[in-house]
Amino acid sequence: MPKRRALLPLAIAITLVALAGVLLWRRGYVSEEQRNAARELRLPVTKNLDLGGGVTMKLVLIPPGEFIMGSPPGEGGRTSSDEGPPHRVRITKPFYMGASEVTEEQYRAVTGKTPAGFAGASNPVHRISWHEAVRFCKMLQQEAGMDVRLPTEAEWEYACRAGTGTAYSFGSDWRAISKYAWWLSNSEFKAQPVMKKKPNPWGLYDMHGNLWEWCLDWYDPAYYAGSPLEDPQGPSSSDRGMRVLRSGSWHYYAGSCRSADRHAGNPSYPLDYFGFRVVASPR
Repeated sequence: MPKRRALLPLAIAITLVALAGVLLWRRGYVSEEQRNAARELRLPVTKNLDLGGGVTMKLVLIPPGEFIMGSPPGEGGRTSSDEGPPHRVRITKPFYMGASEVTEEQYRAVTGKTPAGFAGASNPVHRISWHEAVRFCKMLQQEAGMDVRLPTEAEWEYACRAGTGTAYSFGSDWRAISKYAWWLSNSEFKAQPVMKKKPNPWGLYDMHGNLWEWCLDWYDPAYYAGSPLEDPQGPSSSDRGMRVLRSGSWHYYAGSCRSADRHAGNPSYPLDYFGFRVVASPR
């Protein structure tokens, strides 16, 4: 009997540790796929870039792989045919992606400028044009010793899905979205501080909602019909001169926050709900 009583606390402790590990994995801080890729590639799962003045930027390793890009016509929340046809895409090289949208303090640390509409250090920088986002990436590249840029549209959706094939990275039931996203129903009609909602399975926050995020690609509603299998870079131009935006935002409905939803914007025209996140790769 004494031995059994002594073993009970140990068993409870082991169970709690195991449950904690499962919870951490499920919450998306790091996935088994990311850990395996990191070991194989001899890369860290996460990187923290020092931007100076005590400001850092967390990057998360995105492993290479394949996924189905786009959505079927019957997916709930889909309102445009530009999400089809669904097609297989292969991302052939690993890359790092910002764990969150670029914040106002990060933007100021790199550019030395206080962004328009400043709302708080941990808020995502908004009212940013595509050109300003590209300029930020070039400036950060000089500091980071890595190639830094905006994600391609394919990289963005691949990272957002994080191995899932459902409408959202958390499933297909839009009613769970408030656990993961700031959107029209819960945002108080403004962008909210980053990393306050649950991350996706690869440890990326705010991939659904908060701000529309600029991608590198020109926008073409018919591009998917001829998109290449490996590492699509988007069309060479756009008839309307528009660039791709992803994620949905604080003032849009849940359907616009789906993994496959596409949006387009004038690259010279910043709006209150336009922001961005970066990707980086070792040189």
